[in-house]
Amino acid sequence: QVQLVESGGRLVQAGGSLRLSCAASGRTFSSYAMGWFRQAPGKERGFVAAISWDGGITPYADSVKGRFSISRDNAKNAVYLQMNSLKPEDTAVYYCAALKWYSDYTPISAVDYWGQGTQVTVSS
Repeated sequence: QVQLVESGGRLVQAGGSLRLSCAASGRTFSSYAMGWFRQAPGKERGFVAAISWDGGITPYADSVKGRFSISRDNAKNAVYLQMNSLKPEDTAVYYCAALKWYSDYTPISAVDYWGQGTQVTVSS
């Protein structure tokens, strides 16, 4: 089993940057692909980015390509999401996830474990 705890969400102005962190517990963390999803008010939870177990493959949603960067540190059992050039439409609760599989667009059905989420609010 993997337990996930996100942190780093806060209020930020448009154009700013933010780094989200996800701390994982469980001996199997390094064998999992990991991902970030987000859910805005009134919208479905959707894919943001994923990273393979070794960090070598990192697919992104089209809406964040070139602005967001996902990374992981298996020695620290952690996953990160660096978010630059933030826009008001990036406002959402961001969730860390341990994935059963991943693709260029990873559905929520691929998620094995969820974190509790962290709120990111981008003001215009």
